[in-house]
Amino acid sequence: MLEADNLECVRGERRLFAGLGFRLEAGELLYLQGRNGAGKTSLLRMLIGLLPPENGEIRWRGQGIRKLGEDYRAELCYLGHLNAIKEELTPLENLLAAAHLADEELSEDEALDALEQVGLAGREDLACKYLSQGQKRRVALARLVKERRALWILDEPFVALDVAAVGWLAGIVGGHLQRGGLAVMTTHQPVDIPAGQVRELRLS
Repeated sequence: MLEADNLECVRGERRLFAGLGFRLEAGELLYLQGRNGAGKTSLLRMLIGLLPPENGEIRWRGQGIRKLGEDYRAELCYLGHLNAIKEELTPLENLLAAAHLADEELSEDEALDALEQVGLAGREDLACKYLSQGQKRRVALARLVKERRALWILDEPFVALDVAAVGWLAGIVGGHLQRGGLAVMTTHQPVDIPAGQVRELRLS
């Protein structure tokens, strides 16, 4: 369970939001909506522990995430609006390196299968600097194929994807929810997730 209670965010001299709260249970997705500058990314940064709230508390399984520290981060998968891939590495090398940094087991065969699922078969050994923006996004998203951590925080995951890739990713997120996972997602485009309970939170 992920719970936010009375959160307040102040950036510079501007209050982006205050009194914000929600409760997310296993199998639920929270769609975070709002115009640019409303505080969506700031809220995501709070949820992953990078930005402390001005007021309020975020709890995971009933305990504050600041107190939980690494125990919380071990159950968290964050995918930002930037791809966080190394341009000089290949898709395969990037995927294996990401798994290593997350202290997760991922075999080369599993990584190749993930890259095939995202439509990068035949490009596994090509340096990412030669890929299109959409292909680079797929390299980042390939992490989710074998991802089994309980909480996914996804910032604009559908950017630069074609219709087929959007449908594939919706299925991956739906499968995560069906297994009892939780997800928080920002997106500017409505996407039907084929499983789980969907909630919405709009920042204004």
